[in-house]
Amino acid sequence: MIKKRRTNRYTEVYAIAQYISMSAHKARRVIDQIRGRSYAETLIILELMPYRACYPILKLVYSAAANANHNMRFNEANLIISKAEVNEGNTVKKLKPRARGRGYPIKRPTCHITIVLKDLDVEEEYLDSFAFEDKYIHKK
Repeated sequence: MIKKRRTNRYTEVYAIAQYISMSAHKARRVIDQIRGRSYAETLIILELMPYRACYPILKLVYSAAANANHNMRFNEANLIISKAEVNEGNTVKKLKPRARGRGYPIKRPTCHITIVLKDLDVEEEYLDSFAFEDKYIHKK
């Protein structure tokens, strides 16, 4: 299956973590707190929240910022979390041995987390370039 991402490749950078061994509901509780915030504010929030879901999300935000810095030369001070989503992954099913030869099913949910960072300065320049083109080039 081909995954299509609708992001602006000039102003946005993303990172994806797949098959994180955690319920999507528990990860969404943390993701809802950081959506739309700046990169620095997000790091502070994730380090101080007491949930187990914070650590993989913190690693993912670091990874997305590293992608932005290395691939696109974005400044980390201008980054914001433009999109953050959590989707359910596969459920890992196991059998736990119990008394008298029985087995009880154990279900371990997984989730996929996507973080999209946007650089505000680059976005303004990018949109201004289109406004310039629309105003002067396409005018009849």
